[in-house]
Amino acid sequence: MTNRKTNIVTEGFMRRKIRYMTVIITLAVLTLILCISQLYLGNTRYSLEVMIRVLLGEDIKGATFAIKTLRLPRMLSGLLAGMAFGMAGNTFQTMLRNPLASPDIIGVTSGSSVAAVFCILVLNVSGNIVSVAAVAAGLTVAFLIYVLSRGGSFSGGRLILIGIGIQAMLNAVISYLLLRANQYDVPAALRWLSGSLNGMQMKDIPGLFIAVLVFGCALIVLGRHLKVLELGEQSAITLGLRTDRTRMLLVLCAVFLIAYATAVTGPIACVAFLAGPIAARLAGAGYSNILPAGLTGAAMVLLADVIGQYAFDIRFPVGIITGILGAPYLLYLLIRMNRTGGTA
Repeated sequence: MTNRKTNIVTEGFMRRKIRYMTVIITLAVLTLILCISQLYLGNTRYSLEVMIRVLLGEDIKGATFAIKTLRLPRMLSGLLAGMAFGMAGNTFQTMLRNPLASPDIIGVTSGSSVAAVFCILVLNVSGNIVSVAAVAAGLTVAFLIYVLSRGGSFSGGRLILIGIGIQAMLNAVISYLLLRANQYDVPAALRWLSGSLNGMQMKDIPGLFIAVLVFGCALIVLGRHLKVLELGEQSAITLGLRTDRTRMLLVLCAVFLIAYATAVTGPIACVAFLAGPIAARLAGAGYSNILPAGLTGAAMVLLADVIGQYAFDIRFPVGIITGILGAPYLLYLLIRMNRTGGTA
């Protein structure tokens, strides 16, 4: 009898592991296909051989400029920003045990947006200064939300409500800055606010790559603690987890990711909101969802950019397409929560 129970547990473990690895591989292959599509599609289409030769450093007239200067930075920024949004969004949602606890809903992204818009419209600066300001503002807003939500003890529901309130206030600040700005500067700020991969340059990629590498890997390492936090505050403490320290590390890593990605591409709507739930449905329970969520976010951004650029007569920024995908899910989630009276 004992051996039979052991075999059932072992078989269940293996099924979950096979499913998890299958999802990871499938998402990785899909993301690779979308990356190749980004390099291939355009006014002039080049063969796979030409693309490889250009990427290896060969100078081919026309192809080098189109692939290395225009398409490669766009593809890499979409890939890295999508991973950052996906991993950060899943971290907040899992830690707070609520699908509404996405950085673009609880105000963290809006904090970075206010700083970036202020730099663009008021200070007339761009580049690294915008990135530093966006990261600093995102961290400040996240810290403010965390402190205000503590009260006697930490409450995920209180954090979400405070975050939504702060987001509304920050969106009002953005609207004020747009109204007071020079009319010639407003279009650039609006394009950035819509979330766009247009105008990406290779100089934007190294910082984003380092941020995703460092803080993304940190989140993957902390993933096992995240699964313990998902059990609830009291259960996590009983299991010996230092909840405050662990939660602070998770928040710092997630905020750095979301703030830096927002500084580079703008606030691409709903990727952080959707990537985690989609990845959780695909991968199932039992393993950390950080990596699947990152790959899902990358695939979402790349696919949405392909659709926005080539599926219509007018080219749309990637954030418009992801926003269209995310709005119905948000309505569905709110309706379901209203019917069940729960948080999910």
